[in-house]
Amino acid sequence: MDSRFSPSPASTAGQSVARAAFRTAFPHTIPMLLGFLFLGIGCGVFAHGMGLAPWVAPVMAAAIFGGSLEFVAVSLLLSPFAPFQVLILALVIQSRHLFYGISLLEKYRGMGWKKPFLLQFLCDETFAINYSVEVPFGIDRGWFYWWVSVLNYLYWVAGVALGSAFGTLVQFPMKGLDFIMTSLFAVIFVEQWLREEMHVSSLVGLAACLGSLAVWGPDHFLLPSLGLILVALTLLRRPLRRYAGERKVEGP
Repeated sequence: MDSRFSPSPASTAGQSVARAAFRTAFPHTIPMLLGFLFLGIGCGVFAHGMGLAPWVAPVMAAAIFGGSLEFVAVSLLLSPFAPFQVLILALVIQSRHLFYGISLLEKYRGMGWKKPFLLQFLCDETFAINYSVEVPFGIDRGWFYWWVSVLNYLYWVAGVALGSAFGTLVQFPMKGLDFIMTSLFAVIFVEQWLREEMHVSSLVGLAACLGSLAVWGPDHFLLPSLGLILVALTLLRRPLRRYAGERKVEGP
C-alpha cells in the first residue's frame, strides 16, 4: 500500500483515544438522550403550532441551544420587535451559565481547539455530568468532556428537528413537558449523592435553593440560590480540601 494513503501512527492513536472516550462518555448521556428527545420534540411541535416555519425551530436549537430560552424565543419571534427587551430577557434566563463557566475554568483548562465548542455546547445537564463525573484513569479528559457536550447538543437539536418535521402530523400533548427536566436533575442529584463521600456541597445546594425559594419565590429564586452556593462553597473551599487531604492520609 502506498504510504501516502495509509494512516499515520499518530492519527491512529488519536482516533483510538477518541473512541475510548466516546465509549466511556455515551452511557452517562443516555438519560439526556431520552429527556432531550422528548422535550425537544415538544419544543419543535410547539414552535410549529405557533405558526413558525418548519426550519425555524431546528435553526434556533442549533444556534441558541438554550432549552427554556427557546420556548420563550418562539413567543418573542411572534411579538412586536423589541431587541433590547429580548437581550435582557435572554441574559436573565441564561445568566446561570456565568456560574457554570466559573466552576469549569479549571476542568476546561488546556483543552485547546475543543474549548470554544465546549463553551458553545454547555447546558445544565452537560455541566452536571462534566463537573461531577470522575473521568476513569486512562481516558482522555478533553475527549470525554467533548463527547458529553456534543452528544447532548445533538440529542436536543435532533429532538427539535423531529418535532418540527412531524408537528403537522401528530397532536403532541404540551401539559407536563417541562417536568421531564426536573426529573432528570433529580436523577443526577441522587447519583451524585450516592457517589459522594462528603455531602457538604449537596447540602449547601439544597439549603441555598430552599431558602431562596422561600424568600424570593419560584420565579426569582435561581440567581440568589446560585450566588449563595458560590459564596458558601468559596468560604468552605479550604476546610473541605483540608478534610479531603486528611481522609486520604488516613486511608479507608
